[in-house]
Amino acid sequence: MTEEDVLSEFRASGALLEGHFKLSSGRHSAHYLQCARVLMDPMRAGRLASAIVAAMPRELRGEIEKVVSPAMGGIIIGHEMGRTLGKEAVFLERPGGTFELRRGFDLKQGEKVLLVEDVVTTGLSSKEAMAAVAEAGGEVVGLAALVDRTSDEVQFDVPFYPLVQITFPTYAEDELPAELAAIPVTKPGSRK
Repeated sequence: MTEEDVLSEFRASGALLEGHFKLSSGRHSAHYLQCARVLMDPMRAGRLASAIVAAMPRELRGEIEKVVSPAMGGIIIGHEMGRTLGKEAVFLERPGGTFELRRGFDLKQGEKVLLVEDVVTTGLSSKEAMAAVAEAGGEVVGLAALVDRTSDEVQFDVPFYPLVQITFPTYAEDELPAELAAIPVTKPGSRK
C-alpha cells in the first residue's frame, strides 16, 4: 500500500480533517487524522492492518506472541493487527493517569509483544506504554502504527513500523502562525 493509497483511505472515510486542532501531545496543527473514522469500516481496518504487517520483517512477525495497544486510539488497529498475525490482542488503560493492563489481561514473563498505536506524534505515549508492558513482564520487540507524525528527534529502543509518515507541521501554543491562531481550536482526540 503506497502513501497515496493510505491517504485515499483517510480521505474516503472523512478522517483527514483540516482546521485548528490541539493534539493530545499539546501541540497545535492545521490537520488532524481521525483514525477512529478510518477504522470504523472493518474491511478498511483489516486492509490497513494487513499492509502494516506486510511491511514488517518475517522474522519479527514470527517472534511476536501478543499484540498490546494503548486505549483508546490503538484498540481497533491493535485488534486488527492481532487478527492479521493470528495473535491475542489486549490493551492498556490509564485509569489513574498511568498505563496498566486491566480486565484480566496479563503478560507472561518475557512474552514478546508488538505495541500497536494509531498515530505516534511525540512518542511519549508509546514510551509510557512500553514501560507498562515491561512492568507487566513483557518485552516489546517492535512498535507499529498507522501514522508516524514524529520528528527526526524521536527515537525508540525497538524497530518502528508505521504504515505512513506524514509531516504536517505542528506548533507549540506560543508559536502559532497568525492564520492558525485566527481559527477556533478543536481538541478532537480522546484525552482531555
